[in-house]
Amino acid sequence: MSGVFPPFEPDEDQRKPRSIGPVPIRVLIPNLITLLAICIGLTAIRMGIEGRMELAVCAVVAAAILDALDGRLARLLKGTSRFGAELDSLCDFVNFGVVPAILLYIWTLHDLKSIGWAGAIVFAVAAALRLARFNVALDAPKPAFTQDFFVGVPAPMGAILVMLPIYLGHLGSLDLPVVSATVSLIFCVVVALLMVSQLPTWSFKKSTARVRRDMVAPVFVCVVLLTAILVSYTFEMLSVVAILYLAAIPWAFVSYRRLSREHTASTKAEVPAPDTASSA
Repeated sequence: MSGVFPPFEPDEDQRKPRSIGPVPIRVLIPNLITLLAICIGLTAIRMGIEGRMELAVCAVVAAAILDALDGRLARLLKGTSRFGAELDSLCDFVNFGVVPAILLYIWTLHDLKSIGWAGAIVFAVAAALRLARFNVALDAPKPAFTQDFFVGVPAPMGAILVMLPIYLGHLGSLDLPVVSATVSLIFCVVVALLMVSQLPTWSFKKSTARVRRDMVAPVFVCVVLLTAILVSYTFEMLSVVAILYLAAIPWAFVSYRRLSREHTASTKAEVPAPDTASSA
């Protein structure tokens, strides 16, 4: 039998152990922030189950802030990686798809039983589809003016929006359980549709790329002031942010259409007219 089946001899490359170099700290830091964000998001579920909804909402907001920081920090430290991008996408699905849906179900959708749970699932699935579409479209060529726009509502903002019934309920604006649950269900589905829609929404990436030197100190003061207001009047502040963002969607649509027309006109103007004399 040994003549029929000779002993297996690995190739030279297989015999050599693979040498994997050390990972730079600058690559680990953004991923650690991402892992911290997902820990905070999962903790928000526990807070919601225990009835500490204010802390749960604050945890989601904190996860959204960390989500805004980890990518920028990775680019600043030149620590971007494919692993970090995949980890960030999975973290976003949990923090801004699963966690807000569960919190909304705990708060009010449970009064509608299976229908309320179906609404929570719709939102979570919409967040997954929105993130998948965003990842696929990253490498697609786009005009420069589109840098200031997202296609549909981004997942972190969708999480902030879908919890608006929680803010209003905490403030006493939605008192009747059945009415609150029905309104919350409709609003949850609307936000889910906005996330997977083709509507342009503001991203503010281009407008916040640079800050004038004389405006640095005022910006710091405004950030500290807004943070203090958010900590002191959490639900009031988040309600205002959600309502203002919804009101800004038509403005973003109109601005996008105007910039799109200007881009199309400038592109047509740059195309040289055919030389009719030489063709004749």
